[in-house]
Amino acid sequence: MTEVVGVRFKKAGKVYYFDPADIIIDPETPVIVETSRGIELGETSTGNISVEDEKVIQPLRKVLRIATEEDLRINRENAVKSKDAMQICQRKADEFGLEMKIIDAEYTFDGSKILFYFTADGRVDFRELVKDLASIFRVRIELRQIGVRDEAKMLGGIGICGRPFCCATYLNEFSPVSIKMAKEQNLSLSPTKISGTCGRLMCCLRYEQEAYTDLLEKTPKAGTLVKTPDGEGTVMEVGLLRQRLKVLLTDENETVAKTYPVSDVTVIRRTKPQLKKRRDTEEE
Repeated sequence: MTEVVGVRFKKAGKVYYFDPADIIIDPETPVIVETSRGIELGETSTGNISVEDEKVIQPLRKVLRIATEEDLRINRENAVKSKDAMQICQRKADEFGLEMKIIDAEYTFDGSKILFYFTADGRVDFRELVKDLASIFRVRIELRQIGVRDEAKMLGGIGICGRPFCCATYLNEFSPVSIKMAKEQNLSLSPTKISGTCGRLMCCLRYEQEAYTDLLEKTPKAGTLVKTPDGEGTVMEVGLLRQRLKVLLTDENETVAKTYPVSDVTVIRRTKPQLKKRRDTEEE
């Protein structure tokens, strides 16, 4: 086991482990650490904890110190300068005729580098822009192209649910989301219904997917021949979350539909998947 503290550099950002260097640090404490980008100010997401050795990437960098009032003042000044730098970068990009949108800018804590985040439809040759920015700011310049989901995470906003974006409040990283999840959850496949503000499939489609997958595995599908307390019948409708089946029963005199709990039904013969369904799965 290795003693570490978890540090975030952005709200809802990824947590990185650092060596506390014999300092007892509480959660939500601003700290100064050394990273691959240089000296940075972050906030602890956890206090001193012990984690398994295989979860730690060696060599483990150390926490230099708990941030002082002077450190916090410098960080606030850097944040103000970053906003000005972002505006200058966008103006220069427009002058060079580059079709790119500057989303954010970050000064490293020691002021030795500025990192600009941007979005663009394709690849952008920004070499001349970097040279121009370096001559203006007299520091190292780095431009990083990001996707629309990262843009939404950085800018934040309100989702169609009326709450702040999940990605901007607590999601540390993006997980894969597919149209198959929407199908299995019996949601409308209209892009306006299942897409977030970023234009991609909503991250929340994944939240209940494990439960849906488990229920689908043990619930008969429509068209399945089943045995019920009242005889044999064919499943007409499936209430997946309620775990109830509407079954069409047929005897010599009449045909009637009744609803049963899944636990009261035994499968006799499952429905065969149609060729079209297989093709849909392959296309996804």
